[in-house]
Amino acid sequence: MSTFLLELEVGDPEGSRFESVDALVDTGATYTYLPASLLSRLGVSPHRRMEFELADGSRIDRSFGRTWVRIDGGAEVSPIIFGDEEVTPLLGAVTLEIFGLGVDPVNARLIPVVALA
Repeated sequence: MSTFLLELEVGDPEGSRFESVDALVDTGATYTYLPASLLSRLGVSPHRRMEFELADGSRIDRSFGRTWVRIDGGAEVSPIIFGDEEVTPLLGAVTLEIFGLGVDPVNARLIPVVALA
């Protein structure tokens, strides 16, 4: 696993208004995980609840939705976990795959990768 911070932008459901957030790029996290207050401020609504397993093996129940994410000027709709306020924002593997990005852990940066069909 590799982790480092990256500034990304999270948008409203229409993709017209974005807010910047420093997120931990975490190749061990499946989904992008953001504070619920940020998502609520942008008008993002969850469409279901799901159970998630944490790195320590414990389980949590959280709201789950989707909205626009912008990384280096590119924008895509991505699934998002609605986290508690104290949560460290995480950029997870699913969002990275949606963007066709991989991780260069040595240089702590994202790199384009060829997607698998």
